[in-house]
Amino acid sequence: MYFVKMSVFDMAHYLTNGLRQFENQKNITDMQTTGNIGVKTENIFPVIKKFLYSDQEIFLREIISNAVDATQKLKALAASGEFKGELGDLTIKVEVDKKKKTLTVRDRGIGMNAEEVDKYINQIAFSGAEEFIAKFKTQSEAEAANIIGHFGLGFYSAFMVSSKVSLISKSCKEEGANGVIWECDGSPEYTMNEIPKGDRGTDVILYISDDAAEFLEEGRIRELLNKYCKFLPIPIQFGTRKVQEEIEGETDKDGKPKTKEVEKPWIINDVAPLWKKAPTDIKDEEYNDFYHTLYPMNFGEPLFHIHLNVDYPFNLTGILYFPKVKNRYEFQRNKIQLYCNEVFVTDSVEGILPEFLSLLHGVIDSPDIPLNVSRSFLQSDQNVKKISTYITKKVAEKLEELFKKDREAYEKNWDDIRVFIEYGMMSDPKFYERAEKFFLFKDTDDKYYTIEEYKTLIKENQTDKNKALVYLYATDKDDQYTNIENAKAKGYNVLMMDGILDPHFISAYEQKEGEKGDDSRAMFARVDSNTIDKLIVKDDKEAASGLDDKQKETVKAAFEKVIDKVKFNVEFSNEGAEAAPVEVTQNEWMRRMKEMEQMGGGAMSFYGSMPDSYTLMLNTNSPVITGLLDKDEAAQEATIRQIYDLALLSKNLLKGKDLSEFVKRNMEKL
Repeated sequence: MYFVKMSVFDMAHYLTNGLRQFENQKNITDMQTTGNIGVKTENIFPVIKKFLYSDQEIFLREIISNAVDATQKLKALAASGEFKGELGDLTIKVEVDKKKKTLTVRDRGIGMNAEEVDKYINQIAFSGAEEFIAKFKTQSEAEAANIIGHFGLGFYSAFMVSSKVSLISKSCKEEGANGVIWECDGSPEYTMNEIPKGDRGTDVILYISDDAAEFLEEGRIRELLNKYCKFLPIPIQFGTRKVQEEIEGETDKDGKPKTKEVEKPWIINDVAPLWKKAPTDIKDEEYNDFYHTLYPMNFGEPLFHIHLNVDYPFNLTGILYFPKVKNRYEFQRNKIQLYCNEVFVTDSVEGILPEFLSLLHGVIDSPDIPLNVSRSFLQSDQNVKKISTYITKKVAEKLEELFKKDREAYEKNWDDIRVFIEYGMMSDPKFYERAEKFFLFKDTDDKYYTIEEYKTLIKENQTDKNKALVYLYATDKDDQYTNIENAKAKGYNVLMMDGILDPHFISAYEQKEGEKGDDSRAMFARVDSNTIDKLIVKDDKEAASGLDDKQKETVKAAFEKVIDKVKFNVEFSNEGAEAAPVEVTQNEWMRRMKEMEQMGGGAMSFYGSMPDSYTLMLNTNSPVITGLLDKDEAAQEATIRQIYDLALLSKNLLKGKDLSEFVKRNMEKL
């Protein structure tokens, strides 16, 4: 018997020896012998084409999946003793004939007799497509797409690309009988007759319509076979190819075996994909080789892999790879391929798996993933949701295992895997809880700390118990070098937070820590967002100012004559006499909002459209600042211009005309 999918047509009476039963078995409509398909075909075919037009290519997956199922059923019957004949070569053959405009899929599987063709081809599925039509009329186009797989329409996807379909079949149980040929041109009428057929199995012949001529091109068919059928469990042949074969007993002058060119069947699929094997039987080189089979254009090796293998409470196998990211912007989505019993379903996993997992590469295969053309159906499927939760848990367990097993190696890989972990922590609360055990902070000296280790470290130097813990950080060692050194000189540690997701992660971390209570309150402050003594407030008294209030007003007014008042405002700090006289700072909150909006493509949004603004912090205890009061107006302005330009230069903010004049002015002093 020939059928579309296990999840569609009832094969129970053939599968008495342990094969899976269907969960929602329905009554099959009465057979009709009037020569009309058991549905108003003038309704059903336009609906099929309307649904699947954008995914026209899916027809090939459906037809070949049927052939694979039919072949597997034959193998099951042979294993149970119900079929006693020779299995022989079970290769499924795909053939294109451009002259006849046909595409043929030929199998040597279980086959069908006339009664079975009438039952499983003419009588569409369990409750008939009349119910499908009724449901279609009551639902939106998007919703209706979700139900197409429930009504046995997989075989009829052939009519999306065909003006006519012929099915020639012979049952494996009727060796001496003729076969049956069924033909339909997409109208309500079909013909069905006996036909001589020497071998069991089924040929599906598609007469490709003119508007689907692309499916007569060998290159296009090979592309689809590689996409949908690359790992099916039955060999699939499409054409032949020339290979070099050793000539037995013949060698060249160097003693190497001579070879000759021979033409051999081109088998397009790997019938035993790596994820189906036991992890204990696989070497690391095999995992890497399989990675390059999946992604031939990825020349680097993956960092590590996770082999998924579970049979309860659902069936799931697969291999996930953490790719090595060569630069901070190289994030490739749609690199996880979803399969159902080795039949490709989709590689667009957003909304199906958690977003952060979409950055991984690899394969997930489960019979519990519906083989359905609609991605929105997958997103709402309960089994898919359970699988998604399980995979998230396994990824977290693997990362924790790697961290505990070899922390040194884990730290070496941290810069590459950090983006995945941060993304997961921001997007999945449960993953956040697990990741707290293996998330690492890295400081400017390239030392690594777990979250708890770092809290312990910074608590030692933050004595104001009423304040949140302040996490000083830098985003660029060179640009913020002076600020980093100032902080370290005062005994503070500075983190490196230069990742593409860090602006968002910082805010997420502050929120999560704040939810834990007062003892865990956290605040990130970039090391150049203020002077150190203002970023981390000590319990002891603030240092005395070298200027009184009147003197501050005088100095501030003198600076405002020189500086860009739109871009800078003037404030005072009470650093030590040895500290810089002027320091440029940028408000942490405003800068962070701009960075997050710009990263999200919102450069013209509220914060992103605002100009950068800075604060000029004047050290009241610097002799350079206090000495301004003793200078005349011209000398005062010259000094302010010099220290202002130097402060800008230290932050790469001195540009264009101002930079040129600064260089010229200083050259004249030589």
